[in-house]
Amino acid sequence: MEFEDLKKRQSAVWGAAPFERVAAEIADVHDDLVERLEPLDGVTFLDVACGTGGVAERAAARGAEVTGADFAEALIATARRRAEEQGLRVRFDVADAEQLPYGDESFDVVASCFGVMFAPNQRAAANELRRVCRSGGRLGLACWTPDGTIGDFFRLASRFQPPPPAGAGNPLEWGTEERVRELLGDAFELEFVKLETPQTGESGDQLWELFSTSFGPTKTLADSLPEDRRAELRDAYVGFWESYRTDDGIVQPRQYLVTLGRRRP
Repeated sequence: MEFEDLKKRQSAVWGAAPFERVAAEIADVHDDLVERLEPLDGVTFLDVACGTGGVAERAAARGAEVTGADFAEALIATARRRAEEQGLRVRFDVADAEQLPYGDESFDVVASCFGVMFAPNQRAAANELRRVCRSGGRLGLACWTPDGTIGDFFRLASRFQPPPPAGAGNPLEWGTEERVRELLGDAFELEFVKLETPQTGESGDQLWELFSTSFGPTKTLADSLPEDRRAELRDAYVGFWESYRTDDGIVQPRQYLVTLGRRRP
């Protein structure tokens, strides 16, 4: 199953905005995932679909020998700049999660935070995760769940855009234990942890400004719509976030699944 045209479009979409602004909203997830994987000096660490490098940066700061891979050239350019500014040594490659340019069993730790879940060919991406992880190596994934508020966020967007091509996997399936076991259970001893990370903001309007300018998929969708439909999209998202208003502003609980694995011999 090939989705080369789709992936080219996705690469452009994800690189169409300063994603690092949105990545800052999941810094706690980056911290938690790296903490659970405990990278040490000399450990080879791969961050798959690394975006602007949040996980890669943290692993490098803890002494790992880190490689980050993402198919969006613009995101990789930002990741390289950020690592240089922090004095971190990280190799960043423009690479497809479904066809990683690394040898078999190249890494002690393979991780992905809200990244590999968006590969349209889930089986191919899963095969690559297992292939590049050494025997006895560790796996760490953070993926949004389908039954949480991020599922609602995605379903809202789907009302304004065409359906994905036939055969493309639903990214939120990676947030279910059943699907992850289907994809990776034969290669890894798996354990799962369900966690939440809050999306906070001053208002729905402020969060719309953030996502419509800095989250590639939302920005691209909004820019593609005629003025009246864009206004509908904006109103829908503002209303969505305002439904989570508290005395402290917007606090939207976002549920995700952490998958931890040990590569079977």
